[in-house]
Amino acid sequence: MRRLFRPAAACLCILAMFLSAAGESARTLYKKGQDAEARQKYEAAYEFYKGAWDQKPKDLRYRASAERMRILAASSMVHKAQILRDAGNLNEALALFQRAADTDPTLAIALQELKRTKALIDAGQSGKPQSEVTAPPSAIRQRLESAMGPVELNSIANVPITLKMTEDTKVVYETVGKLAGINVLFDPDYTSRKVHIELNSVTLEEALQIISLESKTFWRPVTPNTVFVAADNPAKRKEIEQNVIKTFYLSNISTATELQDLVNALRTVLEIPRIQQLPSQNAIIIRGTPDQLALAQKMIDDIDKARPEVVVEVAVMQVSRDKIKNYGVNPPTSTSVSLIPNVNTSSGTGTTGSSSNGAFNLNTLRDLNATNFQVTIPGASLTALFSDGDTKVIQNPQIRALDGQKASLKIGDRVPVATGSFQPGIGGVGINPLVNTQFQYLDVGVNIDLTPHVHANREVTLKISLDVSAVTGSSNIGGISQPTIGQRKIENEIRLKEGEANMMGGIFENSDIKSLSGLPGLAQIPFFKYLFSTTNTEHRENEIVFVLIPHIIRGQDVNEMNDRAIDIGTGTSIGLRRKAPVAPVSGPISTVQGNAPMAQAAAPVMPQQQAAPSQATPQAAAGTTAFQFDPPTVTAAPGGTFTLNVNLTGGQNIYAVPVQVAYDPRFLQVVNVSNGGFLSQDGQAVAVVHRDDAQAGRLQLSATRPPGVQGISGQGPVFTLTFAAKGAGRSMVTITQGGAKNPAMQSIVVMPAQAAVAVQ
Repeated sequence: MRRLFRPAAACLCILAMFLSAAGESARTLYKKGQDAEARQKYEAAYEFYKGAWDQKPKDLRYRASAERMRILAASSMVHKAQILRDAGNLNEALALFQRAADTDPTLAIALQELKRTKALIDAGQSGKPQSEVTAPPSAIRQRLESAMGPVELNSIANVPITLKMTEDTKVVYETVGKLAGINVLFDPDYTSRKVHIELNSVTLEEALQIISLESKTFWRPVTPNTVFVAADNPAKRKEIEQNVIKTFYLSNISTATELQDLVNALRTVLEIPRIQQLPSQNAIIIRGTPDQLALAQKMIDDIDKARPEVVVEVAVMQVSRDKIKNYGVNPPTSTSVSLIPNVNTSSGTGTTGSSSNGAFNLNTLRDLNATNFQVTIPGASLTALFSDGDTKVIQNPQIRALDGQKASLKIGDRVPVATGSFQPGIGGVGINPLVNTQFQYLDVGVNIDLTPHVHANREVTLKISLDVSAVTGSSNIGGISQPTIGQRKIENEIRLKEGEANMMGGIFENSDIKSLSGLPGLAQIPFFKYLFSTTNTEHRENEIVFVLIPHIIRGQDVNEMNDRAIDIGTGTSIGLRRKAPVAPVSGPISTVQGNAPMAQAAAPVMPQQQAAPSQATPQAAAGTTAFQFDPPTVTAAPGGTFTLNVNLTGGQNIYAVPVQVAYDPRFLQVVNVSNGGFLSQDGQAVAVVHRDDAQAGRLQLSATRPPGVQGISGQGPVFTLTFAAKGAGRSMVTITQGGAKNPAMQSIVVMPAQAAVAVQ
């Protein structure tokens, strides 16, 4: 029997150890799953929970954890797969999407992303966020994608010019247009008139704006190098001005009132009549001129800003201190005497007694003696007690609120308070014995209501109501127990700096109570009072403080563009006045003279000396168009000035003359450039533009006749250059590039020239 018992016992032990090990393994997996879930590793947590459930399928705790973690694990896989697909790893993303779909077949997003990724792989495309294989765009979509934005002029040279003309407005526009390199078209209904224009040191774009203001016209770009000019009146503007449409999506405006306020501001300030608000999309659609849309963009950027936010730290601190001393002897303060009649007492007349309830008759009184009275004296007690209580109550809630928005915080209980009762009748006759009582619930605890306003200097105005209350007892009113509520409340409006601690209010209570109790007389005798009296001394302190500390976590986001004032035109027409940076010019500004050439004082010319033949200006062949300097050689004293005329010989139908002159900046400095008179010999206005690079010694010159006129033939001075001699030395003044153009803007080859200058 023992031989049979030992193997059976061993098997039972092994089976018990196996079962114990299996149970321990399930618990271990469950604990690992809890740890992984706490670390937000949902995929690993699901595997651990599922392993525990597989080992113990009847344990509902393991099953509930596995089912709960299933959707979180699948969602985590989908998110990781989307990141892989966006990075272009389509095959890895496909495998992870498939795994997510296998983990939770009810997760529709996993199946959708799986299908989309397969389509991308089949189409051979790279992964993009939310990209799909779509059909070719329709004709309407193609038309929309090819639509142009607002037409803008190409960049215009920002060289300052001087314009002095008394001409017809069309001629003035065409002259400036030629200088700017743009075409000028006029409205067929436009009637031009003669105006006097006198401008000094303005850019070409500024000249166009001034001319439109002077002539009461306006212009709009038609192409990048063409403008259309028309009379400035509301009808023409509505007919000619270009319109664009744009949808503005708002980021921070959320309520319908805020959206309506923005729309009203745009309509009132910018006079944009066509605005449609879309509250469902938190957007507005605007149709107007390009300038109106640009200004609308600025206003939206100024208004659609995130509101400042404040975290207000509220500290409610209460400190209570209570000391009690009670010492002495409590003597008996009362004595009771009771009558005990004798029962069955014999008298001379017979037997008398009391009844069973202790009552006796008057005849019993004659037999009373000392044994019929009982005196009861309570015992004395010695008291020695000292109590010291210290209580601190600190409540430190924090409230986060938007600027101008009310925020409330309520921590505590809602206590019912009876507000009234009524007793209805039955069918109008009699009285119902039931009484209906109405209750109102009061918030008891910490109740805070505050409205912050953040200022630009990092200060915060707080309108606050702070109420700290508690149920301190109860009282019976009309048969109903009503709570007694202790309240500490403060309402205030204060302005604090960011991070500044402020004590809104506080109360300090200090009370001393001393009482003496004992036998009259003996309690007041100095020595006997310790034997026949008790002294009770109590000292109470109670302090309550309310402290506020505001912390700005988002301030006002105001940049330079928000504070900037912008010129938007006149009261009748709204438009932007764009500024162009003016390039620095070392020499004087360009000059455009009108019909009557301006008289200029001639600079004194130093005596000339004949230069060496090698330095003379080369002679041009007969019939060849060429430049010549007059005089070809110059001798000047240091600090003096001299002039050089740039002559053109053999000219045929000359309309414009552009040249580049090189000089030595170590010895010479350009003082002035003026019209020589060759192109204006028939009385036409000539535009003379120049730009001097004093460091490199390069002078760009251009002389152009008005648009629509014929060229000039013959010879004569085109430019008159005035130089100042800076220091002793010899240098050359040379035309390095140059030529001429006919009215068709065709180039004409012109031979260059040079002049010798000696400064001594």
